Amino acid sequence: MTYQYHIFSPYRVCPLGAHVDHQHGLVTGFAINKGVDLWFNVREDSKVNLTSRSFEGEVHIDLAMRTEVKEKHWGDYVRGAKYALQKRFELTHGIDGVLQGSLPVGGLSSSAAVLIAYVMAFAKANGIKLKPFEVVMIASEAEREYIGLNNGLLDQSCIALGKKDGLLFLDCDSNEWRVIKKNPNMADFEIGIFFSGLTRNLVNSDYNLRVFECKTAAWNMLAYKEAPLKPFDKTFLREVPKTIFDETRDMMPSRFARRAEHFYSEYRRVRQGVTAWETGNLQLFGKLSFDSCESSIHNYECGSPELIAIYKAMRGLEGVYGGRFSGAGFKGAVIALVDPKHKESIEKSVRDTYLAEFPEYENTFKVFWVKSDDGARFIND
Repeated sequence: MTYQYHIFSPYRVCPLGAHVDHQHGLVTGFAINKGVDLWFNVREDSKVNLTSRSFEGEVHIDLAMRTEVKEKHWGDYVRGAKYALQKRFELTHGIDGVLQGSLPVGGLSSSAAVLIAYVMAFAKANGIKLKPFEVVMIASEAEREYIGLNNGLLDQSCIALGKKDGLLFLDCDSNEWRVIKKNPNMADFEIGIFFSGLTRNLVNSDYNLRVFECKTAAWNMLAYKEAPLKPFDKTFLREVPKTIFDETRDMMPSRFARRAEHFYSEYRRVRQGVTAWETGNLQLFGKLSFDSCESSIHNYECGSPELIAIYKAMRGLEGVYGGRFSGAGFKGAVIALVDPKHKESIEKSVRDTYLAEFPEYENTFKVFWVKSDDGARFIND
């Protein structure tokens, strides 16, 4: 079948700013040159018919009907996009289309990529003009309110706002953002994606639990200082000065103190990392990414044995500037910023070391090499 429209919605990686967007922290990220492709035609009626080259089954919904209940199926993301858009606009034209992902699911925010593709497609079909950050907000709302993942704006922002050879820097409190072009004096690098062989569903992982733990840490600190409390869903660590954390950290249960320690230390690392990027200091930028992963392991306490094994296997290798878990870090993937001259030896060393410890993943462990790319866009085929 010939399709009139083609959207490419990239996956994303986050070298610094892990697990803090939902607490209104500072984040960084790249859109990469692998992602989700959606080809579609606009219908005269409100029906939506979609197939996938990556997932089993088909999706058939009607935009004129009330949003159906979730079915624990990839069609939930279609319904989520419809749900969030219909809060703002009337949708009268559906689409016929096919979806395809270019990498295995896990760690690269494929869910955000498909949501953005659907939002853009439904908007196109119905003559709705959206600015890139409006797409971010709508897709994020779909994931929070319909899918049920209490995320921030990191994933959607990288996917919608990313630029080739640029680092996205986003303040998740003010929503101010900018893309910082790569310093011409910076060493060349590629991004290695090391898939553990596991996939994970964030809604069913400890992702939401960690969000609640961060909010509980903020509530604890404010309560100890006799400060006014907001409703739990309106409470964020960003609103609590680090000086209060320093005064109260030993009063609260240690797990909550560790979650807060990750937030405040990651805030500092992102600030330092942005300066390193701006000045072309890839060595420092990479070290900060390593430090971020250490905090993710010990303070945020995510990372399956498989991911930790990959991280340890690649950390000391020549040509690896830095790296960390990608995504929520419960299964998924590990990313690395790598000198291209060493990528073959790095891939072999990590593969051999990892599979020696986890031979059961011999057929599912994968390594891919990607580069930064522009954000979600229509493609002229």
